[in-house]
Amino acid sequence: MLEKGIIAPDFELHATPDQKIKLKDFKGKNVILAFYPADWSPVCSDQMALYNEMLKYFIKHDAQIFGISVDSTWCHLAFEENRKLHFSLLADFEPKGAVSKAYGVYDEKTGTSERALFVIDKEGKIVWSYLSPIAVNPGADGILEALEKLDQQ
Repeated sequence: MLEKGIIAPDFELHATPDQKIKLKDFKGKNVILAFYPADWSPVCSDQMALYNEMLKYFIKHDAQIFGISVDSTWCHLAFEENRKLHFSLLADFEPKGAVSKAYGVYDEKTGTSERALFVIDKEGKIVWSYLSPIAVNPGADGILEALEKLDQQ
């Protein structure tokens, strides 16, 4: 897993079938990457719902959050609509898990992303990362602490 101090690997992933998100386009803004195993699973559903509720706090810290899993864009769209999410889920679908692998959070045994969080500063450097047990919702406290530290710099 990539750790603090490393420049975050750039990527380009689909947010919708016809829209791609590039990490480099968010330079000048703090970015939160929330890797998770799968749409629709109970822990993942709770985790993404929590981040949806936390959006106003992330925005306060000039941060954009993205959820990333190996699910397809169509699966993400259905999940976003069902859960009424107001942030993009990115499909690390094909080549499967390429971005998860670049961040060191791809589980070869299950073929899914691990449950991992990264906070990236405005210059593109990882300032905080956390790998959660797969069955545990990591919450948002660590993210907020990392963002607050960035505000103090």
